[in-house]
Amino acid sequence: MVYFALPRRAFGAPENTTLGTMKSVHRGRPAFSRGRMAVWSMIVACLVCSSAVATPREMHGQWFELAVAADGSAASRRPVDRLAPTGGVFEYEAQFQVDQAGTYVLDFKNSSVVGRFHHRVTNMQGQPVAEARGGIEEAQPNPFFLRHGRELTLTPGRYRLESRLDSPFFLAQPEPYLDTLDHYRQAIKPGNALVLLCLGVFIGLGIYYASLALARRRLAEGMYATFILGNLLYNAMALGVAGDLLDTHWFYLISLPILFSNIAYVVFVMSLLQIRKHTAPVLYRTGRALIALLALFVVVAAVRPHWSLELDRIGVGLFLLFGLGAGLRCALRGDRLARLYLLANIGFFVSGFAAISLIQLQGVYTSYVEHLGLVAVTIEVLLLALVLSYQFGLLQQSSQNALARAEHHLHLARTDALTGLPNRYALELALGTLPAQGSLTFVDIDGLKHYNDRYGHARGDQLLRDFAAELAERLDGVATLHRLGGDEFAAVSPSGAMEQVERMVGETVAVLQRGGYETCGASFGSVRVQECADSEQLKHLADTRMYEHKRRRSVRDHAAA
Repeated sequence: MVYFALPRRAFGAPENTTLGTMKSVHRGRPAFSRGRMAVWSMIVACLVCSSAVATPREMHGQWFELAVAADGSAASRRPVDRLAPTGGVFEYEAQFQVDQAGTYVLDFKNSSVVGRFHHRVTNMQGQPVAEARGGIEEAQPNPFFLRHGRELTLTPGRYRLESRLDSPFFLAQPEPYLDTLDHYRQAIKPGNALVLLCLGVFIGLGIYYASLALARRRLAEGMYATFILGNLLYNAMALGVAGDLLDTHWFYLISLPILFSNIAYVVFVMSLLQIRKHTAPVLYRTGRALIALLALFVVVAAVRPHWSLELDRIGVGLFLLFGLGAGLRCALRGDRLARLYLLANIGFFVSGFAAISLIQLQGVYTSYVEHLGLVAVTIEVLLLALVLSYQFGLLQQSSQNALARAEHHLHLARTDALTGLPNRYALELALGTLPAQGSLTFVDIDGLKHYNDRYGHARGDQLLRDFAAELAERLDGVATLHRLGGDEFAAVSPSGAMEQVERMVGETVAVLQRGGYETCGASFGSVRVQECADSEQLKHLADTRMYEHKRRRSVRDHAAA
């Protein structure tokens, strides 16, 4: 989303400038268009870099397109009103007046995307006064950080300027202008700070989402990181960071990364909005076709590199339309994430509208069209980061809910529904971790059948609940009570306090007998872990001793009767 399809009339028009003012000649342009351009220019000047309104010297210039011979000389030339977006060799001729001796800076307004330039300044008699070279493809260092400005020492008088530009393509119309050295140094600071700030945002978010994509193995974050990387490379190259800091001067690093980031953005949208063949077949086929078309653009750009920037513009427009349409379609179906994505896209259109509707940055000299694109894409990157953060929150909440449900289901699987005690499955797990000094006690309630038959199952169930609640409370900290089913219970004591467990069983029966269950009783059998080789033997021995205790109680009760 870095390149914007600027109207062809944005490229070039003779311009008259004087100290403190700037006048532009726009042939055949409606007054409304000029007014709208002026409004946007003021907004940009105030919000982007308020100190960037320079005071250039007056120039009367004309552009010429050159047909260059094999030896590099101009075979022919013809006047043009604009530079070709697909590049070429062009020459600018102008005259300007200097009223005060001093050091000045000659630079370009509107755009910094210039492959090579060669300035020649002569006096009105044709004698050379100054000469300077530069451009993104030139290896020589720039005197001013992130700028093409070149210093000129001039005395009062009138001068001619010839500026030759040789560039594979142009993003906007670079127009030479002259400023005082002191003013220029101050005017370029806000724009440079903006570049470093926005690129810092790209680097930080790019590393974060690339790491997130590797850790979570999610396509959306990976494609988003790729999209950020493409825009980072473009802006670093177009705005001079790569040349000044990394000594990198490959001009096509401006356009080629965007060809791939356009593809990455389409894949990102399809992954983010979960556009699948079975859920949204039309959007899915459209996205696949668009990816194929953008991949074809890469092939065409390899054959016709001068067209790579124009292919970028077309690709940006296509993926923006796809993203807007996909977001709108999914939002209308009630997808909350799609609604947030749609808002993020609208935010980008709002901020990007200034960049694509401005014909020239009238009255602004040290802020470029590239700066506007940088701000627009930074806003988009930040808004999409919020959308991804929201999606991450949804996924985290979904995972937490799933974990809570799983824990609830596990609790149900381990819990007896009637008494709320751990069940037979929980007992098996507990026996697997019972230490050697631990013990197991089986308990069987006597008389449950009597209460079921005489008073109904509701009374019998109440007996089970009361017994479980009373004994579990007494065993707290000593042993854990489990219900095995029917009238059978088991108490697991890690410390092996089986005598204490048996005593508490008797106390519980006494409480129940006083509470209305006069005929109830309990039989129990205990065994220590060290007596058995495994849990099956442990349960069998406890069960055997419990029934032995039941038999003895039955014999004693009959003898007493």
